[in-house]
Amino acid sequence: MRLSLRYRLLVPLTLLLLGDAAATAWAAAAAARGAERRLAAQQWAVARTLTEERSTFRMTERVLQQMKGLSGAEFLYVRAGEPSQSTFPEPQPPPPADVPTAVQPRADEEHTLGPPVEVANTQYRCLRLPLRPPHPNAGGDLYIFYPESLRQTAVSDAVRPLVVLGGLGGLAAFGLAVAFGSRLVGKVRDLDARTRLIAAGDFRPMPLPRSDDELRDLCASVNDMARRLAAFQEELQRDERLRVLGQFSGGLAHQLRNAAAGAKLAIELFLAENPAADPEPLRVALRQLARIEANLRQFLVLGKPPEHGRQPCDLGALLDQAVSLLRPQCQHAGTALAWSPPTEPRVVTGDPAQLSHLFGNVIGNAVEAAGPGGAVTVQLREGAGGAPVVVEVIDSGPGPPPGIADRLFEPFVTGRDQGIGLGLAVAKRAAEAHGGRLAWGHRDGTTVFRIELPT
Repeated sequence: MRLSLRYRLLVPLTLLLLGDAAATAWAAAAAARGAERRLAAQQWAVARTLTEERSTFRMTERVLQQMKGLSGAEFLYVRAGEPSQSTFPEPQPPPPADVPTAVQPRADEEHTLGPPVEVANTQYRCLRLPLRPPHPNAGGDLYIFYPESLRQTAVSDAVRPLVVLGGLGGLAAFGLAVAFGSRLVGKVRDLDARTRLIAAGDFRPMPLPRSDDELRDLCASVNDMARRLAAFQEELQRDERLRVLGQFSGGLAHQLRNAAAGAKLAIELFLAENPAADPEPLRVALRQLARIEANLRQFLVLGKPPEHGRQPCDLGALLDQAVSLLRPQCQHAGTALAWSPPTEPRVVTGDPAQLSHLFGNVIGNAVEAAGPGGAVTVQLREGAGGAPVVVEVIDSGPGPPPGIADRLFEPFVTGRDQGIGLGLAVAKRAAEAHGGRLAWGHRDGTTVFRIELPT
């Protein structure tokens, strides 16, 4: 059977409160009995003072009035042949006939106030005490009437603190527990609703409680879980796009490479059969076809573990090759492309194909970002003392839009309408595969892509 958390909290507390109520009732009853025993002991002390055989107190109205002032009880002295003495107002009541003679209790016996009687429409507890020789009033009876209202007041005064502290305190604790339990259950239900939203794909964080306790830690853990799930979902979606793209590009790249290979073969045959023709435009076409083949290979290797054939590579030659492939495009668009090859080789160990893709993608991205009338500068600096070799590609373009600046190197992230967002992702992957890094930033109104490769 399903039991709500609220009731799991309240059932033990209810049992505890019932136990507290039982203990309070027992303590109240004990306090009532104790108060009545103390009153009875006080009245018997007065009775012994007045009725002991060696007492010198005569039962006069003055003595009885003094005893009334000390004890709060009413007194009546009756003896055959003598006028009775009483503290009651006139007319004096007759002695009650059904009250037995009381016997002085032993030290280990419980004192009582006597049976209840009614005198002048007022309830009393009555003790009938005989006076024996050599008491001055021997042969008479002394009646002690203790008002029932005073007894009830004394008992109430003894019981009230226990009832107030035990009863009202228990009810207050129960109310606080109900309020706390309802608040706790409400927060747990909020957590339940939030986890259901997370399961449905809503990964927004929930507000944290103001109180610093375990429930706040749980909410923080749920938010952290949502953040991680959002990252996992984004990664899965990206991997799925790469998988679909890989399946599509496998067939498409094969067909396009065959077409590019055929075009290259046709140009090479034309150059062989027409040695008098100007070869330079056709050589540019061959380089562009080679670039098309290289770009198609990016689709085939994207998302797969890199397989490098490491060998010494001259970075100056690779950069010069990348720049030469892009010069016709820059000349057609009116984009200035500045590059000064180094006088000495700058050699690193790596995969020349991957490094060519790296430089071609970064420089090509800068050329497109600079646009017509813009400027692109390529610089190569050799690191001293074991520092990395640095390649900087500087363009005069506005830089990436703010919405994608933090995700510029992720696949399918692009700020151009005609772009697919793979060039920089492939470039970053190639740089990291060679133990280097690719980063970008702004400098003096230009956009700078910085490539670091270990020597």
